[in-house]
Amino acid sequence: MDFDKQPQKQPDPRAPQSAPAMRASDADRDRVADILREALVEGRLDPEEHGERIDAVYRAKTLAELEPLVGDLPAAAPAASRAQAAHGAYDAGADGAEERLVAVFSSNTRRGRWRIGARTTVFSLFGNVEIDLTEATFTQRLTTLDVTAVFGNVEVRVPENVSLRGNGTGVLGNFEVRALEADDPEAPVVVVNGYSVLGSVEARPKSGKRIADLLHDKLRKHLGH
Repeated sequence: MDFDKQPQKQPDPRAPQSAPAMRASDADRDRVADILREALVEGRLDPEEHGERIDAVYRAKTLAELEPLVGDLPAAAPAASRAQAAHGAYDAGADGAEERLVAVFSSNTRRGRWRIGARTTVFSLFGNVEIDLTEATFTQRLTTLDVTAVFGNVEVRVPENVSLRGNGTGVLGNFEVRALEADDPEAPVVVVNGYSVLGSVEARPKSGKRIADLLHDKLRKHLGH
């Protein structure tokens, strides 16, 4: 029998087809990143594991890749409840809008008296970004900086009485976060994550600079004002 002459069987269009993997949106990645940041603040993840998972979040293309990254974390509570638990006595902060600081063949500086939001994205390409939080107003406990430096430099300075955490990767470059744990358990927490490629990212406390606003707020509450 000549099998070459047999008619080829065509696929049945009515047969169920495997569904394509659902693509993840930026909002999906941000949601997972928020859960991981809360887990870091609560001590469920150490800085090294947090950095590894954050890196995987922003490399994920589908929802299926995101789910395992928070599968062992308590993420079922409503977002408002989780935020209240993480921020403690602090306000929820600004309107939730993400601030962006960009320097492309240029420089960008934020310093002085300004209100830092819960999350800031920093990008430097052949440029320099300086972020000085020593006089900033913190209206939430957790402040996250997502930093990328490509042939550029990013410098972050924080007061001595806040907690500084973070993790990142330097590819033929430098990524350094000088970790600091504040004596006050209710002090603000600044987390710096990201990577540098042939560039430099440095975050450290600034000697002699201490934030006073939150301490004043506590005193007013104690006195009943």
